[in-house]
Amino acid sequence: MGKTKISNLFANGSSHYILPKSNTIRQTLVDRPSSHKDRFPFSLFGLFRRFIPSRKVDGGSKTEDEQKVYSWLYTLAQTDKNLVFEYVRSTERGLSFREAERRLRENGPNVPLEYSFPRWWSLLWNALFHPFNIILIILSVMSFIARDSPNGFIMLVLVFISVTLRFYQEYSSSKAAMKLSEFVKCPIKVQRCAGRVVQKELIVQVDHRDVVPGDIVIFEPGDLFPGDIRLLSSKQLVVSQASLTGESWTTDKASDIREDYNTPLLDLKNICFMGTNVVSGTGTGLVVSTGSKTYMSTMFSKVGKKKPPDDFEKGLRWIFYLIISVMLVVVTILFVVNYLTSLNLTQSVIFAISVASVLNPQMLPLIINTCLAKGALAMAKDRCIVKSLTSIRDMGSMDILCIDKTGSLTMNHAVMVNHLDYRGLPQEKVLRYAFLNSYFKTDQKYPLDDAILAFVYSNGFRFRPSLWRKIDEIPFDFIRRRVSVILETEDRHSKFFGRFMVTKGALLEVLKVCSFIENFEQDEISPFSFDDYQRILNLSEDISNEGLRILGVAIRKLEMTQTCETSNGSKREDEDIEKDMVFLGLITFFDPPKDTAKQALWRLCEKGVKAKVLTGDSLSLTTRVCREVGISTDHVITGPELELLDQDTFHETVKRATVLARLTPIQKLHVVQSLQTVGNHVVGFLGDGVNDSLALDAANVSISVDSGVAIAKDMADIILLEKDLNVLVAGVEHGRFTFGNTMKYVKMSVIANLGSVISLLIATLIFKYEPLTSTQLLTQNFIYSVGQIAIAWDKMDEEYVKTPHKSSERGLSMFILWNGSVCTLCDVATLMLLWFYYKAYTDVTQKFFHSAWFIEGVLLQTFIIHLIRTEKIPFMQEVASWPVIFSTVLTSAIGIALPFTPIGKVMGFSLLPLSYFGFLFILFLGYFIVGHVVKRLYILVYKRWL
Repeated sequence: MGKTKISNLFANGSSHYILPKSNTIRQTLVDRPSSHKDRFPFSLFGLFRRFIPSRKVDGGSKTEDEQKVYSWLYTLAQTDKNLVFEYVRSTERGLSFREAERRLRENGPNVPLEYSFPRWWSLLWNALFHPFNIILIILSVMSFIARDSPNGFIMLVLVFISVTLRFYQEYSSSKAAMKLSEFVKCPIKVQRCAGRVVQKELIVQVDHRDVVPGDIVIFEPGDLFPGDIRLLSSKQLVVSQASLTGESWTTDKASDIREDYNTPLLDLKNICFMGTNVVSGTGTGLVVSTGSKTYMSTMFSKVGKKKPPDDFEKGLRWIFYLIISVMLVVVTILFVVNYLTSLNLTQSVIFAISVASVLNPQMLPLIINTCLAKGALAMAKDRCIVKSLTSIRDMGSMDILCIDKTGSLTMNHAVMVNHLDYRGLPQEKVLRYAFLNSYFKTDQKYPLDDAILAFVYSNGFRFRPSLWRKIDEIPFDFIRRRVSVILETEDRHSKFFGRFMVTKGALLEVLKVCSFIENFEQDEISPFSFDDYQRILNLSEDISNEGLRILGVAIRKLEMTQTCETSNGSKREDEDIEKDMVFLGLITFFDPPKDTAKQALWRLCEKGVKAKVLTGDSLSLTTRVCREVGISTDHVITGPELELLDQDTFHETVKRATVLARLTPIQKLHVVQSLQTVGNHVVGFLGDGVNDSLALDAANVSISVDSGVAIAKDMADIILLEKDLNVLVAGVEHGRFTFGNTMKYVKMSVIANLGSVISLLIATLIFKYEPLTSTQLLTQNFIYSVGQIAIAWDKMDEEYVKTPHKSSERGLSMFILWNGSVCTLCDVATLMLLWFYYKAYTDVTQKFFHSAWFIEGVLLQTFIIHLIRTEKIPFMQEVASWPVIFSTVLTSAIGIALPFTPIGKVMGFSLLPLSYFGFLFILFLGYFIVGHVVKRLYILVYKRWL
C-alpha cells in the first residue's frame, strides 16, 4: 500500500502527518537522538562546569521524548487493529526467527532503561571536586608550607569526611534506577513464523529481554506485558496498572475499539503498557515499543538524574567565589606590603598563606555535618531513618508538602458506612444478607468483608449465623466481579426459612442478574423496571460523589435441591444459577482519615508548610478525605484536565490547586517541578509506590515509608517507620534547628573572617609590620575555630522555628555588608587605641601590639556568636545554650591566658597592662550596642535575620 494518512495529534504544524510504510514512522515518532558519548571526566571544562548553576527544569511541558511516545501510542490507538502491522513492519503470523534476531541486534535488549552504572572512580571524582573541598585542599597545602601541620591534617580529615559521605550517597542513589528491572523479569509467549517455503506459526517462550517490536505476544492471567502493546484480540481482559498509577483499581481492555486523542493515555482501552499485568482474561497483542522507547521507560528516564543545587548550595558557592576574590586581592596586597617592609620573601609568603588560611571558614564542613548528624539522631528517636543528611536542612526550608491520599491521610482500610435500599433508606435486611455472604464465603477474604463483619459485631446486630448452613459457593472473579454463596436454614419458625443464593459484588454486575427488586415500603417484590434501574444508578452516583465505595446485594430463593451442580454431578455454569435475582440494596464503604492526620496538617500549617494532595485516585473520593482532614477543596483539578492546559495556565493552576487527582506519574513530576521552578518553593513529597518515584526523585525532600516498594525507598531521603504525619512535624522542627544553626555559623564565620582580614590589611598599611606573626595568626584562628563547634548544640528562637527559611545569595551579601563593617569598626577602634594611647607603632612595641591584637581578635571572634545567633538582645532577652556558653568562657579564658604563659613567651607575646582589659570591656559593650542597633535596622529593612 502507498502512504497512509493519519490525523495530526498535536495542533502545532500542518493539519496532517503523512506516515510512510517504512521505518521512518518510528524514527520520527519514537526514536531518540543518539546520545553523545560521555566526555573525559578529568577535563578542565568539566571541572568548572560544576561551579556553574544548572538550568532550571520547566515543569509545565513534556520533554521531546515524552511527546514522541505519546504521539506514537495515540497514533496506534486510533488505528484499526488490522492496519497496525504496517507501522512496525510485521505480519499477522508474527516475525520470523531471523528477523527477530536482526531486530534484537538493532534495538538492543528489551530493558526498561538505558542506564549505565557509573564507575566508582567517576563518583569519587565528582565527590572530591566540590568548591569547599578544593579550597580546603589548597589551604591544607598552604598550612603545611606555613609549618602548621596540625591545621593541615585537620583540613585533610574534613575533606575526607565530606568526600566519603557524598560518595556513599551518590553511589547508593545511582543504583535506584536498576530496581525497575524487577517489573519485567518473566518468560513471554511469542508467536513466530518458521519455514522457507511454507511458513508455519509457532508459539515459543522467550526471555523478556529478547522481545522486539513487531512480535505478537500471547498473555493470560498473571502475565506481565514486556513492552507497550496494541491489542489484537481480547476476551474479558482485565489489567492492573498499579505499577504506573499506584492505585489498586483494575482496568478493562478491549481490542475492537478505536480511541481518540481526548482519552487520557493510561485510559486507552486498546493499549497495554510495559510493566502492567493481566488480572483476568486472555488475549494477543502486537509489541509496538520495547526498551527505552516504552512509556514506562520514558516515565522513569529521569530517575537518578542529578538535582539542581538548592539555595543553600548556591549560597555556599557564592561564599566560595567571595573568598577566592578576597584572597586574590587582599592577600596579594598584604604580601606586597609585607615584602616591601621586611624585604624577606619567605616570611612574606608564609604570612600571606596564613592570612588565606584565616579567611577560610575551616570548620564549615564539620559544623554542617555535625548539625545534620545531630538532627538525624533526633529524628531517629521519632522513628525516622534519614538516608540523606542534607534533606534535614531542606526540611527546615520546606514550605509545601505534596502527599498521596492513600495511607498518608487515610487508614488504608475500608470501614462500612451504611446499608441502603434502592431509595437510599437504611434497611436491616440488606445488612443481614451482606453479612451472611461475607461470613460464609471461604474462597477469598477481602478487606470489604472484614469491614462488613466488623460493622455488624460492633453495632450489636444478632444475625445468628449458626442457624444457617453453607451449601455451595461461586467464588469471585474479575470477569463477573461478584461472589455468591448458597445457604439454607431449617428454622421453620423464621421468615428466612429455606435455601437462598446470596450475591454481593460490583453494583452494575449485580444489577445485570436481577429481574426483581424488593420494595421494603410496601413489603413486596416487584419486577425490576427501567425506572428502578435509573433510580439506583442516580443514587450510586450521588454516593460515589461523596467519596464512598459501593457494593450491590441481591438474593434468590432456591429449591431445596438446587445447587451449583447438575444431577449427574457436573458443574453448572454460573450464569445458569446467577439469574432472576431480587435486588435488595447497597452497602457503602469509606477509607476513613487517620485520627492524627487533621492535627498534623494543622500543625504543619502553623509552621508555614502548605499541604497539596497529588494522587492517582478519583477526585470525589480524594475531595471527601481532604474535607475530613481540613484541606481546602476550593481549587481542585484532575490529570486529564491538566493535559489540556497551556504552559502558563498549567503553572498558575498548580499554584492555586490544593487537590490534584487522577495524576499520572509524569504529571506528579511536572507538578513538583512547577512548584520548584515557577513557584520558587522548597517541595517535600511523601509517597510509597512505583508511581511516586519520579516525584520523589525530583522533590527537595523525598519521604517514603518502610512498607513502600523498593524503588520508592531507594529514591527517598527519609523513610518513616510509621505512616504518621506528626513525625513530619517533628522533622520540620529538627530541620529548622539544623538550618538555623548552620546559617549562624556560615554568616558569623564569613563576617568575622572577612572583617579580620580587612582589619589585618588596615593594620599592615598603618603600622608597616605584621599585626601578628604567621604562628600567632594560625593559633588565634585555631582557638576560636574549635570554639565555634559548639554552635551545633545551640538552641533557636521560638519565632524562628515557626516559619520556613531559605538561603539566598543576595541575603548573604547584604548581611555581610551590614554586619561585617561593625567587626571592622571594632578592630579599627582597637588600632586607634594602640596607636594613640599605647604608642605601639614602633619596632620596639611589636610584641605588645601582637599580644593586644591577639586577645582582641580571639574575644571578638568568640563574642560575635552571641550577637549573630539571635534577633533579641544577647545575654538579656535571650541566652545561648550551655554548650555555647561553656565554649565562650573556655575559649576566652585560653585566649586571654595564653600571652601570660611560657608558651606565649615562646610565641613572642608580652604582658599586657590591666587598663587594656578595661578598654576591651568598654569596647565589647559598645560592640554589642552598635551591633544590636545595626541588627534592628537590618531586620526592619529585610524582615528577617538568619
